[in-house]
Amino acid sequence: MCSIIGYTGDTDAAPILVHGLSRMEYRGYDSSGVATAHNNKIVVRKGVGGVSVVNETASLDSISGRMGIGHTRWATHGDVSKRNAHPHLSGTGRLALVHNGMVENYDEIKAELAARGFSFRSDTDTEVLADLLQTNYDESGDILAAVLKTTSRIRGDYAFTAILDDGTLVASRLHIPLIIGVGERSYFVSSDVLGFIERTDDAIYLDNGDIAVIDSCGLKLYDQNGREISRQITKVSKEFADVYKGEFAHFTLKEIFEQPDAILRSSAISDDQIRYAADMIRGAKTVYMTGSGTSYNTARVARYLLSKHTDVRVELIVSSEMPFSHELKGPDSVLVAISQSGESADVLRAVDIAKNVGARIISIVNIPHSSLAQKTDCILAMNCGPEIGVAATKSFVAQLAIAYRLVNELGGNAIKIDFEEIALSVGEMLGSSEEIIKIAKDLQKAADVYVLGRGLHYPVAAETALKLKELAYIHAEGIPGGELKHGPLALIDSDTYVVVINPTGSTYQDMTNSTQEIKVRGARIIGISDRRSDLYDHWIRIPSMSESVYPIVEIIPIQLLAYYTALRKNVDPDRPRNLAKSVTVR
Repeated sequence: MCSIIGYTGDTDAAPILVHGLSRMEYRGYDSSGVATAHNNKIVVRKGVGGVSVVNETASLDSISGRMGIGHTRWATHGDVSKRNAHPHLSGTGRLALVHNGMVENYDEIKAELAARGFSFRSDTDTEVLADLLQTNYDESGDILAAVLKTTSRIRGDYAFTAILDDGTLVASRLHIPLIIGVGERSYFVSSDVLGFIERTDDAIYLDNGDIAVIDSCGLKLYDQNGREISRQITKVSKEFADVYKGEFAHFTLKEIFEQPDAILRSSAISDDQIRYAADMIRGAKTVYMTGSGTSYNTARVARYLLSKHTDVRVELIVSSEMPFSHELKGPDSVLVAISQSGESADVLRAVDIAKNVGARIISIVNIPHSSLAQKTDCILAMNCGPEIGVAATKSFVAQLAIAYRLVNELGGNAIKIDFEEIALSVGEMLGSSEEIIKIAKDLQKAADVYVLGRGLHYPVAAETALKLKELAYIHAEGIPGGELKHGPLALIDSDTYVVVINPTGSTYQDMTNSTQEIKVRGARIIGISDRRSDLYDHWIRIPSMSESVYPIVEIIPIQLLAYYTALRKNVDPDRPRNLAKSVTVR
């Protein structure tokens, strides 16, 4: 949930660190800070707010030194404050550390350190980790031994990077991403290749338990037992270097407008990969799907399509519920794990549980070198390019495109879908958003929004509600249309806004009947349909098409509506409060 950056090389570190943090700020933006080592002294500057704000007030990029670390925080332990911001100095001031994850036993370690005379300036588990590492280093005089002893003592998933006042940089990870960038006479440590891609496209993806030590002798890597190892250097796609908003006001809008291309790129996944995944599913006794947030809504659509067009039956499990589920039967089963980043902790934990009982894993993922990809038997790569906006947009349609390909492979091309035609229709919808902007002006007053869908449209209703929550801070609930009379209808009155997803098809008449029920109770109705109706106070037109294909187009105006409503409410759509792009803590 946080971003980590480290640098050591032959030029000033601070400007490089600040720029790297600004590129990764989608991962966390409660607070930010930088520390450098220079002349056997560590200097830390940090504050509350985004990178540009803290840099303006604290001059982060002016600190001297050619080695340093930086961090943007998404708060877990301790409130959002300067004292809880990273980096954290150890009690002696000879070590500074940045950290992503949770030290689950930090209370226990903190009590032990306090008994030895340590005092603490923050409420974080990270400061405890810094003091523990410093203590172990003071005792051994060897930084590798100190890291090994520290990581064996702590519980929980982590990624951390620390600098010592003697000019040594160390880093380690467990279940949370950390990547080494190998430059010319320089090294980087980062949560994301975006942190260094403009300076080098050579990357080393650290494995679980790996330890990196960088000093005047260069880079050395060790495994969790302290044995020196080597890891392959991977060339990172240069497209990650081009992550800029360009003419768009926000990344979210840019990525919404990139969806025609995302659909084409994701649907172009190789026939061999689709066939391989389909064969795995055909050979399984049980097929499960899992995901979180938007990815779970993709799984809902995929299950519906598989049930309708193939003989495959799928069990859905929300990733965070996998540890508490008794459904999973391992041998001869397949788990399809869906994730944009491939680093979501809940999804990774679900995959580990499935693998432990013998299941094989298919992943639908956007980042080909992610932790999820490394755990996978078959990767279906979305290939839709970097997604920086915290709320998923183009990754949703990219996941759906792959789902359609997979369903057609399993069901003998039962769904008639022309991806070029779909991309063209999406482009046309994006080019005519005037009515949506008008609706957003009205919707900004809403305290509650209910979104109705039936059949295949219900998962899209759930995704609609999620987008309104994430981007516009409106309480929204996705409801199957037929469930209105079983409770939700009691909440409908003249102050209520209801979105009905109601294109022509098998659910049209039943959904129209439900719309009539809420209309007579005074609700304001926003209709998403290819057909106009007098029941709608506002109509957002979508193109007519085959019923099974609607989800990939009907979400487009919803994304725009949530975006423009956020603007009307003076909310930054790229950085929803309390949320981060990669949920790497459980």
